[in-house]
Amino acid sequence: MAFDLTNTHIAAVPTFPRRRGYGALLTNLIVLWRSRRALAQLDARALEDVGLTQQMAQDEAERPVWDVPANWRC
Repeated sequence: MAFDLTNTHIAAVPTFPRRRGYGALLTNLIVLWRSRRALAQLDARALEDVGLTQQMAQDEAERPVWDVPANWRC
């Protein structure tokens, strides 16, 4: 049985900002902020499922919102 991710409460982080402009930038930063907050709330079993340790998740969750993923940078 496959694991269905469509009904999870964790927001999907876009792999690259598709739209340009200040509105799109703000939207992407909010999505990133929410995703990092959700990551911080995962339990040990869920973190193990995605291949992260508690320390890795905590480090990511504590990053400032302007510290975006490397693949977003030009």
